[in-house]
Amino acid sequence: MSKPKGVLSGYRVLDFGRYIAGPFCGALLADYGAEVIRVERVKGSEDRFTTPISPDGVGSMFLQMNRNKLGFTLNPMKPEGKEITSKLAETADVVIANLPENTLKAMSLDFDTLSKINPKIILTSNTAFGTSGPYSDRVGFDGVAQAMSGSMDMTGSPDQPSKNYAPYVDFCSASLAAFGTLMALMEREKTGKGQRVQTSLLTTALTMTNGLVIEQELLNINRIATHNRAQTSAPADTFRTKDGWILVQTVGQPLFERWVKLIGEPQWLEDEKFKDDISRGNNAEVISLRMAEWCLERTSKEAIEELNKERIPVGEVLKAKEIVNEPHILASNLFKEVAYPNLDKAAPIVTSPVELSENPGEIRTRAPLLGEHTDQILTELGYSEKEISEFKEKRIV
Repeated sequence: MSKPKGVLSGYRVLDFGRYIAGPFCGALLADYGAEVIRVERVKGSEDRFTTPISPDGVGSMFLQMNRNKLGFTLNPMKPEGKEITSKLAETADVVIANLPENTLKAMSLDFDTLSKINPKIILTSNTAFGTSGPYSDRVGFDGVAQAMSGSMDMTGSPDQPSKNYAPYVDFCSASLAAFGTLMALMEREKTGKGQRVQTSLLTTALTMTNGLVIEQELLNINRIATHNRAQTSAPADTFRTKDGWILVQTVGQPLFERWVKLIGEPQWLEDEKFKDDISRGNNAEVISLRMAEWCLERTSKEAIEELNKERIPVGEVLKAKEIVNEPHILASNLFKEVAYPNLDKAAPIVTSPVELSENPGEIRTRAPLLGEHTDQILTELGYSEKEISEFKEKRIV
């Protein structure tokens, strides 16, 4: 039986993205069948070389962000480069660019310019602060948005605000951008017109902390960070065991009742300090201390088995070296081993995070080498071998 086509098969995407917020949006579209052309600087874009893992300097996250894509190099600032950009835009359904507004205009990637070339085109852009307001010209990364959203202030301790190691704002912005792109494509089916899709790191980050902001504005709580201990339910914290760490999260009365039964503190069900989630959150330190005693008497495996038996959410705190061999992750095939030139072993790349029963996403090809498909794409656009050679001599591609 032949494999079903990806739901986005037949769509062409030009990915001028950098780092995560643009490229991961492109990766999601590529996983489900879109032809995505990653457009880089002639010498290679910055994110190609971030956290290098190979002799030629390719970065670990670049392999993840650019699977299933074609590699193309271009200098869109030169006249010939602008002409190539224009020809590419004529053939494209979507342009992705997480670049400042003035940079988009300088590269002829602003929506006005693109829509004159191709009225059906969709421009999906992500900026740090949006395109309006006093900070619209500022640049920023994931951590800046974490800082300004209240997330850092509530992570770590009151004396040391902490950024999340994982760049969740970037990944969430990319996912929202992909969602917006699909909506724009659906609307184009009705109207025949393209449109602009915008996300910003700050808006994404504020979406994640909106509950905190609402509570503060209405109740003036003035919460302060408590490391990993939650503040609106308990026990919800990290706990040391005989041989490692686990994280436990209980929310809601049924879970608390099962937890009390497990640790042998039935009187707590009659204690007003623990009558509901918010009360338990207000007295979470006491609950965490009791849970810490219970955990220290057990190995991580023993604690997890007992908590699982009572259907209490728990997970082991894994180190990076342990992740790919964790039994559930291994059995669920959540990583695909993808070979890449000059690497001694294949890179474990997480599979497509959205499961479709009829048209599943898949990692079909590795991330491209620098400019790997440049000649192929230019030939498709109608350029001759001589013209392509001249472009290379002039450092246009």
